[in-house]
Amino acid sequence: MATNDSSKQRLLAIAAVVVVALLAINAFLLYNKYTQDRVIDEQKTDLAEADKLKIELEKQYHEALSELEEMRTSNEELNAIIDQQKAELKLQKDKIDQMLRGGTDLGRARAEIGNMKSQVEQYLARIDQLKQENAALAAERDKLSERTQALSTNLDSAHVRNQQLASEKNLLASEKEQLASEKTKLVEKVNLASVVKVDKINVTGLKERNSGKTVKKKYAKNVDQLKVCFSTTENQIAKPGVEQFFVRILTPVGETMSVDELGSGKMVDKATGDEIPYTFMKEYDYVNDATELCFNWDPNLGAFSKGIYKVEVYNKGHLSGNGEFQLK
Repeated sequence: MATNDSSKQRLLAIAAVVVVALLAINAFLLYNKYTQDRVIDEQKTDLAEADKLKIELEKQYHEALSELEEMRTSNEELNAIIDQQKAELKLQKDKIDQMLRGGTDLGRARAEIGNMKSQVEQYLARIDQLKQENAALAAERDKLSERTQALSTNLDSAHVRNQQLASEKNLLASEKEQLASEKTKLVEKVNLASVVKVDKINVTGLKERNSGKTVKKKYAKNVDQLKVCFSTTENQIAKPGVEQFFVRILTPVGETMSVDELGSGKMVDKATGDEIPYTFMKEYDYVNDATELCFNWDPNLGAFSKGIYKVEVYNKGHLSGNGEFQLK
């Protein structure tokens, strides 16, 4: 009887152990299932959040692109900035997509989406500021263009006026030149009219004796001096005063006799403009009268040449008389 009771107790103990083990296993399975369910729920939540963030990202990205495109103008520099900003947004979106694809860093992805939104706002504000600055510059450019146009118009007017003044100046210069030419011609005419004509030109060969007295000679070998005489004529146009008479003596071969020490020199023939030599010059206080003037010329040249000599007398640059003489 005691043996049966002991066996029953042992069976009860074993059954109790089995029951406890089954209860423990059941409790573990229940906890494990709860844990797995919670993980699955969290994963579902994360996936839902990731999908939501992806939708928000795509929406925000395309809205940003649209807003940036609306900012486009004809300004190439501004459009280049917009393209650069779009490229930066694309890089940032790809970075966030990579985070969402892993699904392990949704908090950082959410923060990056917020940063991208702030960045877009900064982009738009910067572009708007640039547009305003460009508008201000365009307005200033238009003002400058108007001022430039006004200055150009004024410059054209001034240029036309300058051309008119230059034309008037040239006309005045031409008239002045013409008047000067006419004045010169008139002065020349008056000068020509005031030339004191001479006539009765007579040249006598002389020889000085030891006593100092001169005697007339007609042979060239005996002549050492020449006495030149001519008579002035009346000229009422000539002003009274000292008149200069340039005497030119030409040898039989056509050479002008000259001795610098005796006052020989050169003068300009106003009729031809040529420079011609003269033998000597004498002055006379002319009072519009007819007077005979005589001058001795002693060149101390030795014997004169035989032949016919010519004599020319100039007054005021014009030939006023001429003649000739012969030495045998």
